Amino acid sequence: MAEQAGLRPCLRCRPELAPGSAPVDSTRTIAHAAAARIEAGALTGGGSLEDLAASLGLSSRQLRRSVRNELGVTPVELAQTNRLLLAKRLIADTQLPMTQVAFAAGFESVRRFNALFRNHYRLTPSTLRRSPSKEVGADCLRLSLAYRPPLDWGALLRFLAARAIPGVECVAGDTYHRTVGVGQDRGWLSVSPVAKRNLLTVELSTALAPALPRILARLRHLFDLDARPDIIDAHLLTDRALAKSVKRQPGLRAPGAFDSFELGLRAILGQQVSVRGASTLAGRFAEQFGETIETPLPCLNRITPSAAVISAARVATLAGLGLPSARADTLRQLAIAVVQRAIDLEPGVDPQATVARLQELPGVGLWTAQYIAMRALRWPDAFPTGDLGLLKASKLKSARLLESAAERWRPWRAYAAMHLWESLRTPAR
Repeated sequence: MAEQAGLRPCLRCRPELAPGSAPVDSTRTIAHAAAARIEAGALTGGGSLEDLAASLGLSSRQLRRSVRNELGVTPVELAQTNRLLLAKRLIADTQLPMTQVAFAAGFESVRRFNALFRNHYRLTPSTLRRSPSKEVGADCLRLSLAYRPPLDWGALLRFLAARAIPGVECVAGDTYHRTVGVGQDRGWLSVSPVAKRNLLTVELSTALAPALPRILARLRHLFDLDARPDIIDAHLLTDRALAKSVKRQPGLRAPGAFDSFELGLRAILGQQVSVRGASTLAGRFAEQFGETIETPLPCLNRITPSAAVISAARVATLAGLGLPSARADTLRQLAIAVVQRAIDLEPGVDPQATVARLQELPGVGLWTAQYIAMRALRWPDAFPTGDLGLLKASKLKSARLLESAAERWRPWRAYAAMHLWESLRTPAR
């Protein structure tokens, strides 16, 4: 309507950019990136506002102002609210003792937990637990994650199963399983859909209770649970090349990453090899460099290798697992950059700047950088143009033509890529 009225797009606001990437969205982007990291526990366990601000390239004063202007509260108040909400869930859904609830939710003392709970909810924590919740085992907790429907769970599992790292993750039936290593906490988890409800059930070992905020946030990223399929599908339906796929698979998600460095490692291992070949290599890395762990699932026995461990390894050792020396060096250089915080692979950073930094590493091209941005950074407009599968699915003759066609899919090119990959599995009739 605006164009029909003779108006032109704003040259400063850049409305064609992906949500959050336009200059007009800068304050909103900063606030929501900070909120996501706070929800994941950035201000818990000794995390400071100054550290959070620095990770986003801001001063603490700038961050405080952006969050207050956009969300109406300070970062500390937001963190406090998140802790209370998680505590409320743990009280209602588990039988954890109140002391464990307090610390799992991120409170540094039970006294502070009780005082804030009474102040906000006008009742004591024990009063809220009126009836016993259903437990799944003595060493297991059960929580739920909500999402906006529809959700193509089958497509998500197929994608993750094909790329699962042996020993670290696996898919059985309609359930995703993996090991978890967050800070000093070790354990395992399983995720499955709840029939006839817009929920996923998360079962995890009680040893992971102290890391719950970070784990739940990572799972939301992995399964893309904060997506708006109504908005995304409505946009992609306008393109004839994608319309059949969108109608056939509404709610197709763009899978993220549970561990950002793990995803970066997997992306580099996937250079110039098949998906299966990359999974085999990743399994060797887990076997060689990952911590051993005992779980009730035979398919899970390793914690994913950390950036610190890979950065300390010799290039010759990495290459000995079946890599060309140049690619082994690329892996090590990425690990060093992550350890030294020269590159931040967590969601919330500027994706275009991170893509540029990644390409400065030897052996990292545009495909690898865009794939990492798509999954680790959760950038909805990432698009690995040089991918041979995307080129085949598009039926175009060159990457240049594909890149030109993809302009129509902005700002949701990552979801367009998923539809193209899926079309290779189920050709349009």
